[in-house]
Amino acid sequence: MIQFAANLTMLFNEYPFLDRFEQAAKAGFTAVEFLFPYGIPAQDIKAKLDQYHLKLVLHNLPAGNWDGGERGIACLPDRIEEFKAGVSEAIRYAGILGVGQLNCLAGKVPSGVDHAELHRTFVNNLRYAAAELKKANLKLLVEPINQYDIPGFYLCSTQQAISIMDEVAADNLFLQYDIYHAQRMEGELTNTITKYKDRIAHMQLADNPGRNEPGTGEINYPFLFRFLEKLGYQGWVGCEYKPASDTLSGLSWMTTQLK
Repeated sequence: MIQFAANLTMLFNEYPFLDRFEQAAKAGFTAVEFLFPYGIPAQDIKAKLDQYHLKLVLHNLPAGNWDGGERGIACLPDRIEEFKAGVSEAIRYAGILGVGQLNCLAGKVPSGVDHAELHRTFVNNLRYAAAELKKANLKLLVEPINQYDIPGFYLCSTQQAISIMDEVAADNLFLQYDIYHAQRMEGELTNTITKYKDRIAHMQLADNPGRNEPGTGEINYPFLFRFLEKLGYQGWVGCEYKPASDTLSGLSWMTTQLK
């Protein structure tokens, strides 16, 4: 049985953030994920998780000035100390919130920086983060993101991510496989998932085009869900999509697409 987690950054966003936990529980979710917890005291989030008996399955490391358009800092040579401080803050939140894995966003390629330096910075930062997270018994994830939605994003394919993971060589470093981003950049969903099934710790979904709920686009989600069950995928699947209308109406896919 596939385990779905509500992405509270995208779903129920018609409500204030701390009210979304109740809405997720009412909709039948037992787990949630979100991009960042850092603007809210960790104890306030923990109280909501406990109140509604929800498991937190993922959040990201700090990713720079998100509202200003940054999408991660892990590949940026001039932000290494900020990255390391963010790792410490993420581990502190994770300890309070009970999450077992944290995602690292690589960031966008800045102009005028040599590719080799970006690569070296990213690899070294991942080695540092993986080592620090391992002390806290946490997994570190990396996520390729399509360059149509985020032009210039450094980590943009599964193979690139796997190659970097091999170079980092940390046993707690895994792939976060976002079905939507993978479909936009490379397709070959089931073959890729099969090939790297032992290295995928978390998945996310949305349909394409539009990044709306399953059933609104070209991805054959009924086939894909049956495939994941047959494969024996044990991780969570985060519902990180933009509802085509309101969140509750959009959840009808959970009956129509799971047949």
